Amino acid sequence: MGAKVLVVDDAVFMRKMIGDILKKEGYEVVGEAENGKDAVDKYAALKPELVTMDIVMPKVDDIDGIGAVKIIINSDPNAKILMVSAMGQHALVVEAIQSGAKDFVTKPFQPSRVVEAAKRVLEG
Repeated sequence: MGAKVLVVDDAVFMRKMIGDILKKEGYEVVGEAENGKDAVDKYAALKPELVTMDIVMPKVDDIDGIGAVKIIINSDPNAKILMVSAMGQHALVVEAIQSGAKDFVTKPFQPSRVVEAAKRVLEG
């Protein structure tokens, strides 16, 4: 069985798309979250080996995607987080990486790019 993954995105179709791409490669999607607060809670509960984190999500309890990265990395410095961003979010990607995320993919993405990035993050 592949690595356990938590897929975080406020759009259901994006969670399904990312989840399907990773499942085809043998990863196990152990949970999904639709906002940063949910991501933080599910990370603590599920202990996934990889998190795919949407950068731009509505804030819940003042936590957005980057806020969730900071909280998760603070609780687990070895957390492996792959950011998912839209075109034109370069500054946010830089902030996410500085906050502890390991890599990023840009929407719209090729399935192969998601798989390559996931492997690189897990091996890194």
